[in-house]
Amino acid sequence: MTRPPKKAKWWKHPAIRIVGSGVMLALLFTILPFGDMRRAIAAMPWYVWPAALATYMCLHLIGVAKWRLMTNVAGAGLSFGAAARAYYWGLFGNTFLPSIVGGDAVRMATAMRHVRSGHGLVLGSLVDRFLDIIGLVLVAGVGAWLSPLALGPESRTIFLVAIGVLTAAGLGGLAVLWFFPVRRLPFKVRRKLVPLRRAVRATAGNPWSLGAALGLGALLQSLLVVLNWGLGIAIGIDIPLYVWLFVWPLAKISGLLPVTQGGIGVREAAQAALFAPFGVSAVKAVATGLVFEVVIISGGLLGGALAWLSGARHSPATGAPISPVTHAGPLPPHAA
Repeated sequence: MTRPPKKAKWWKHPAIRIVGSGVMLALLFTILPFGDMRRAIAAMPWYVWPAALATYMCLHLIGVAKWRLMTNVAGAGLSFGAAARAYYWGLFGNTFLPSIVGGDAVRMATAMRHVRSGHGLVLGSLVDRFLDIIGLVLVAGVGAWLSPLALGPESRTIFLVAIGVLTAAGLGGLAVLWFFPVRRLPFKVRRKLVPLRRAVRATAGNPWSLGAALGLGALLQSLLVVLNWGLGIAIGIDIPLYVWLFVWPLAKISGLLPVTQGGIGVREAAQAALFAPFGVSAVKAVATGLVFEVVIISGGLLGGALAWLSGARHSPATGAPISPVTHAGPLPPHAA
């Protein structure tokens, strides 16, 4: 007798997040003078938007390299072309699916038929996302260290300790998976866990690759901060870059809360609150955030178009995808 499918919780429905974004934006437009915000956005030269979009798309090539590095360390065997197509499909998915998790699922589903280890792909993607969050916190920590108004001495110490705890938690998770006594489990369970454990060992056994991926993630986030700094200058925010290094990553982290669609509304509100001690008007802070939201959405749509066009040229009929298998080692001769 088949069980009836479980009904999704009403509060998990995507429509709830869309409504949440609408409510947040309505509150911002109600509290802040809409005319001032419109004038702030209109003051931005017309060429800034296409330049920002092109920069945004190019910067994500760093993300492609980082994600591919982590998945391949875990044994996925993903080519750069396949990784780029899957990655930009993920950007497209972020535009419509709730939170970055939806985009990550699209990315992995697209890449799955091009890898030799599905377990390596999933594990590498999880590690890649975790390193992204650490990279954001590290960039914010640099901004807090450079900016005397960002945090007081005690708060700064707490902030740095939180970075250490977060890093230790990630390394501890890998250590638990490494030393977990798999032999004590039933054979059927062990057989299913072998590919995952092999992927974990391959990942934990490459600390230099983990460090390189963390560096690439921090570089990507830092360059996105520079991009937003440039948008802020175009709108009229005249503050040092190190303030942006503190504010923007924390605003982005706040947008990860699953209460709005893609963090729209929450990021802008957090950005306005974090900029307040530095004398930046809420109108300009929110206006800059909204301009970057347009860049993100446009980038997702453009990423989907580029991935679709690229995929049409590399369809299975012409050539190239690798059939997924469960091992993480080299392909056997008959599969090459």
